[in-house]
Amino acid sequence: MVLTEAGRTFLPYADRAVRALQDGSSAIERLPLADELVLGAAPAISTYVLPQLLVRFEAEHPAVRLSVRTGHSEQILDMVVRGDVQVGLARELHHPALETMDLYEDELVLVVEPGHPLARHRRINIDRVRDARLILFDRTSSYYDLTNALFRTAGPPPRGVLELDHIDAAKQMVLAGLGVALLPMTAVAGELRSGSLRRVVLIGTPRIERRIAALRRLDGDGRSPAQVAFWSLLEAFDAAPGPSIVA
Repeated sequence: MVLTEAGRTFLPYADRAVRALQDGSSAIERLPLADELVLGAAPAISTYVLPQLLVRFEAEHPAVRLSVRTGHSEQILDMVVRGDVQVGLARELHHPALETMDLYEDELVLVVEPGHPLARHRRINIDRVRDARLILFDRTSSYYDLTNALFRTAGPPPRGVLELDHIDAAKQMVLAGLGVALLPMTAVAGELRSGSLRRVVLIGTPRIERRIAALRRLDGDGRSPAQVAFWSLLEAFDAAPGPSIVA
């Protein structure tokens, strides 16, 4: 094939265009791969605590791809053990293959809507709760077990019980004045500050709380920079009041 005069004139420009494409492709290939952070979190943590953690983390590491998987604490532990997630946030559980770092204590507190009859009292005996409708949530969670255990040890259960699937649904029922609930402090901190919910202290009962922890595998040779940075952020975690992150 013989180029025409027009072809010969255009050839240098075509060569330069091809070289520019090749140079651009090579430059992209030389760029470091974007780091990825895959987290696992139990429902209450993923809803009320993790968002502000990720806001802080993303501000300092905007190029990291974030992925979050949710499940109950036992499921999160299994995800970390299998390597499906790099860091898990769950109630304190131990496994020989994992490192556990305590983060905060999440207390279950009795909350009522300000117009509820029990809202007139700052402290009540648990017998008074039996006259109200108790709102429970998520039969498969440890919170459900803790609430039931409290009433089993204190005598007969409340006369009325309403069961829901999620903490937020339970909270909305309380806000609507449909009953009272024992909810994690982290789930109702905002409403308690604003006054849309009130806390009533139960007299003569032990504190009901769970220790929340971060989990990661002990074999840390393959830890990514993103995972190391997120773990460092957790080391500065402070759950009071609210929770918040220490600057």
